[in-house]
Formats: sequence, C-alpha cells, structure tokens
Amino acid sequence: MNYYIIIPAHNEEAFLADTLNSVLRQSLPPKQVVVVNDNSSDNTEVIIDEFLNLSNSIQKLNTTSSDQHMPGSKVISAFHKGIELLDTNYDFIVKLDADVILPDNYFERIAYIFQGNPKVGIAGGFIYEQIAYNEWKLNHPMNKNHVRGAIKAYSKDCFKAIGGLKNAMGWDTLDELLAQFNGYEIFTEDSLHVKHLRPTGNAYDPKAKLLQGKAMYTMRYGFWISCISSLKMAWKQKNKKAFLTNMYGFFMAKKAREPFLVDAKEGRYIRKLRWQGIRQKLF
Repeated sequence: MNYYIIIPAHNEEAFLADTLNSVLRQSLPPKQVVVVNDNSSDNTEVIIDEFLNLSNSIQKLNTTSSDQHMPGSKVISAFHKGIELLDTNYDFIVKLDADVILPDNYFERIAYIFQGNPKVGIAGGFIYEQIAYNEWKLNHPMNKNHVRGAIKAYSKDCFKAIGGLKNAMGWDTLDELLAQFNGYEIFTEDSLHVKHLRPTGNAYDPKAKLLQGKAMYTMRYGFWISCISSLKMAWKQKNKKAFLTNMYGFFMAKKAREPFLVDAKEGRYIRKLRWQGIRQKLF
C-alpha cells in the first residue's frame, strides 16, 4: 500500500532526527513525507535539510504562524499546509508528531490492518513515555479504542468521508466520532509500542486549558456529557480544577455562541455514542 506522512514541526530540534530516522527504518517505506517547519526558531530546519539528502521521499515546507503552541489550531494548520503538496494517489495518510519513535514494522502493520478490513478507517498503536532510564510506560488515558493524535493513520476513503481534520481543539476525538458516524471502525494495535519523547501537552500554551470545554460545546456534547467527561478528566488527572476549567470553557463557548463543528444529525449521533460508552462503563 502507498501512504503519505505529514509531520508538523515547531521547535523540534531535540526530537525530530529520532522521528525521521524511525520513519526511514520502516519495513514498508512511505511514498512521500512532508515535514512542515512551522515557524521554528531553533535548528529544526537544519535537521530537516540533513534528511533531505538522505531520502528523496522527504520534502520540506517552511511556513509562518503564531509562536503560541495551542492544541488543535497550530498543528492542524501546519498539517493542512503540508497536505497541499500531496496528490491523492495514496491508500492511507498519516498525521505524525515530530517527537515520536516508531517500531520498524509500524506502517507495515498499519497497512496490513487496512488491507485486512476495509471497514477500518483510523488505525494506530499505543503511546509509551519514559519514566526511568530505558523504562517506558503506557500513557493512554483515553479508551483503548482511541488512537492518539500523535500517530493517526486514515484510510483514503475515511479521510475523505470525514472531510479531513478539523482545525480545532478536540480534532483527534472528533475525527473518530465522525468516522463512526460514516460507518468506519477505529482499530488500535497493542503490539505497536510508540515512544513519545516529550510528555503530552508539555509545550502547550497555558491558555489551552480553556479549550477543552469549548471543544465539548462545539462537538455538541451537551451539558451532561460535558459534565461527566470533565469529572472523569479531573479524576484521572487528580486535579479538581480541571473540572471547573472545562465547564468554564464550555459555558464561555455557549455564551459566545461559538460555531458548532458538526451538524445537528452528527451531534445526535455523537451524544448517542457517548451515552452508550458511559452506560457500558457503569454497567
């Protein structure tokens, strides 16, 4: 199978070489890799240029944007710019973070998953983060059938059906909800352990905290699902303020009448799916 990779990179000099080396070691190599140098002020571009000489499949795109590292908006804006350089002659497309190390068979296995089940629209492995020297621990706070945003692969048909990736906080939840709305399945592969070199969210701007509640509102979760999701998040983070921050963001978005990311029909499906998940965990 042919596949393309887009890697948004903002000030990733400490990690990017490891990521690109793991891409070049793939037993099933990508057809094209676009590294989007997103307004970096460090040596990110120097590292990209070094890899341009190692593989004809790697392309560089320099772009300018805000210095604020906000979840959703910045990285997906860079992703959208990268995809403009690519044609549609691919079987699946990958959004990959610039601070991960993939196992050598990662995309060979992903291709096998897509080939084996055409209903699979989104596939990926699991994120592990270092807790001690040479000791890596699973860091997967979401449901096990969720693919983390750092390592998402989309079949061509699914990517088209969901309209690509939404430029907003919560994009890596909304894509899976819309995939299921359109009849596709999410597949996670336990055997694929991806090393995440920087803990999730460490580089985010402090203002990002309010965006989680806004995301729940714009995805049409409604009050009760947003409330339950926020309580769950606060419990997992062992942070009572997370609940209050989320709900404040939710009500601020409601007051401002922020535009919804999904239509009414999609919203009804999303709420139904969320309630099903809540009931399964309770009973």
